[in-house]
Amino acid sequence: MSELPIAVLVNGGGLLLGLVFGALVQRTNFCTMGAISDMAVMGDWSRFRAWLLAIGIAILGSQALHLTGKVNLNGAIYATPNLGWLGALLGGLAFGFGMVQAGGCGSRSLVRFGAGNLKSLVALLVLGITAYATLRGLIGPARLWFEGLSVIDLKARGLPTQTLPDLLAAIGIAPIAARSGLTLLIGGGLTAFALSDREFRAKPKLLAASFGIGLIAVAGWAITGIIGNDEFDPVPLASVTFVAPTGDSLIYLMTFTGATLTFGISTVGGMILGAFAMAKLDGSFRIESFASREDLVGHLIGGALMGVGGVFALGCSIGQGLTGLSTLALGSFIAFGGIFLGGLLGVRYLEEGNLPDAVRALFAPR
Repeated sequence: MSELPIAVLVNGGGLLLGLVFGALVQRTNFCTMGAISDMAVMGDWSRFRAWLLAIGIAILGSQALHLTGKVNLNGAIYATPNLGWLGALLGGLAFGFGMVQAGGCGSRSLVRFGAGNLKSLVALLVLGITAYATLRGLIGPARLWFEGLSVIDLKARGLPTQTLPDLLAAIGIAPIAARSGLTLLIGGGLTAFALSDREFRAKPKLLAASFGIGLIAVAGWAITGIIGNDEFDPVPLASVTFVAPTGDSLIYLMTFTGATLTFGISTVGGMILGAFAMAKLDGSFRIESFASREDLVGHLIGGALMGVGGVFALGCSIGQGLTGLSTLALGSFIAFGGIFLGGLLGVRYLEEGNLPDAVRALFAPR
């Protein structure tokens, strides 16, 4: 029996990860937008701790792959020596604000669509179109011009990547010691912080979501970096992210014969199918549509901001706020900060109904 082609194994792995991811999010209500909203409005840190725990698990597992030589994370797009700090910050702000207006980030929108929410379908269509237009279409030249204004070429300064271990190595710390220390400090620290709360530890659904989603990010690196590391036709190193792959999925659906199935497209499809299957199993599947014109406008604006912002930031609240962070890339930490602040601003905007008031509320004592 002949061996399966590498592309089949990689795309099959992406589909499987998407299925598990979608089912987990649907079953446990894991949501990065909801995490920020719960914390800002109700003072409930449970879902935010779940996000941090998933990040901690992803960092520990992904860096273990790198340190053991299984996967070279320096080949990931997040680790490039071109540090687009301003795009990461402003793109993250736009994405964070947009995900609140759309009722969820890219991954959550895929899950909501799988569970019957047609509002999320509209947001996803707008997200995919604007993401592709920003990446390769009409907005592409403006993006390249903007990046040229602010990108810092670290390679010209003697740095091979923008990862924190390489930045520490540049000041004389041994590379392995720098990476191991940062992995334990950041990954271990986030894990310990999340698990330090007794109330959070008493929520098995969130714990399962955190460990499961964190390990999915690690598995994504393993699938593309180990299985896909073919000498003659290597697969691009990647893990779970949902902005550019959503745009690629729309192109694939429209062209099919002229497009190539990728790991990212497979995970997008798996997310929808996994959420659909879980919603049917637990009886939560419901067809839901817009309740008002304002609801429609919010999803349109939110989808557009997530599409454009996600490309400028090189990822979403999962792509940068989990997968990117697992590489310990500086740009990912900047993007995560932008997404968090944008999410807070979006929540305040929904409360205040006015953007200047929302900005003032963001910095006002609560």
